[in-house]
Amino acid sequence: MDIGTLTLLIIGAMGLMLMLGVPLAFVSGSIAVVLTITQFGWNALFVVGSRTVEFLDSFALIAVPMFVIMASIMEKSGVAGDLYRAFHVWAGGLRGGIGVVTTFVAVLLGATTGVIGGEIVLLGLIALPQMLKLGYDKKLAIGTITAGGSLGTMIPPSIILIFYGLTAEVSISHLFLATLMPGLMLASFYIAYILIRCGLNPAMGPPLSAQERDMPLPEKLKLFGGVALPMLVAGGVLVSIYAGFASITESAALGAFGAAVAAWVRGRFSFEMLRDVLVQALRTCGMVFWLVFGTNALIGVYNLMGGIDFARTTLGGISDEPAVILSVMIGVFVLLGFFIDWIGILFLTMPVFLPVLTSLGYDPIWFGIVFNLSMQIAYLTPPFGPACFYLKGAAPPEIRLQDIFAAQWPFIGIQIIALIIVILWPGLSLWLPELVYG
Repeated sequence: MDIGTLTLLIIGAMGLMLMLGVPLAFVSGSIAVVLTITQFGWNALFVVGSRTVEFLDSFALIAVPMFVIMASIMEKSGVAGDLYRAFHVWAGGLRGGIGVVTTFVAVLLGATTGVIGGEIVLLGLIALPQMLKLGYDKKLAIGTITAGGSLGTMIPPSIILIFYGLTAEVSISHLFLATLMPGLMLASFYIAYILIRCGLNPAMGPPLSAQERDMPLPEKLKLFGGVALPMLVAGGVLVSIYAGFASITESAALGAFGAAVAAWVRGRFSFEMLRDVLVQALRTCGMVFWLVFGTNALIGVYNLMGGIDFARTTLGGISDEPAVILSVMIGVFVLLGFFIDWIGILFLTMPVFLPVLTSLGYDPIWFGIVFNLSMQIAYLTPPFGPACFYLKGAAPPEIRLQDIFAAQWPFIGIQIIALIIVILWPGLSLWLPELVYG
């Protein structure tokens, strides 16, 4: 059977199994095993295991559980609630001010987490009831939380970019610097949208009452005292990475330790919390690593069959224009985002796309930010839209899933604008790494 027919059968089998509800890790892993046996025989099954061991041998991979532990400690020690309370008394008198505060807090939380699930749940529990109580437009409040909460992967440290860096074999520190400006740009677009909508229609985002925000200046400043140490820990992690004081893995370990110290100083640390943190880290990393094992094995077997060369030739034959090929790649990212998670998209596409991309003269660091922005769109788009389901789990019962899906479209439009800007002006991503590292 020729490689083209096999490729169609693989895609068809994956689509069918995903529609039946089989987890992607077992879909890709089982297809890899079947292909190995049918194409190369039982004795070739060691290929599946060797691909897994080869990936796990990366020292930088240790940063993933460390950052997850850091994020979990920050979450369980109440940093999000304290941050929200510290800022809402300052901007609460502004039309749409609570929406702006929510986005700003999401950016700060992004610097402590690198993942989106916990961030959206926290904002859903803290900010959504407050906005609904004030009379905010329901769609605006929902979209602000899902879009703002998804910024966790655009603000370093970003788990997505750690895996992308390992896959593309590029500097993770460079990727962290490259994503900073696009991430802040996207956040500023959200804030501008909220302010414009509420400025044109004040009923969409009423301010806090004077009574609620009436607080002496010393008390307002004191609110920041509770979050100063956790924010210092997050800032120290990033500075240690960018300044070259520590590797990504060392900085992640220091961040996890610093978060534990900050929780202890705040009186929030306990052995019960530590147990919950470690269990959550095991569950999160276990899920991610199983996805990595399955997709990595499938790509390894597909490569042995000549599939990667076939895919590259097919991509290269689409057009002589690099921009057209790039557009097809981004379209594939967005299309796959309707159905599967980012980790599956990353490992299924990058071994095929990256060699074609570099041969066309594109920078793999810049392409990592393009991929990251594409995943921002995938987070919000139904029917998969993980950000929507995270919020549904934390939202009041009267908030239906249909309401959450309907609230995403203006923010998806903003994400598309940001993606186009980064594509047209690659320097927006690349100037900071070049400035710092030369």
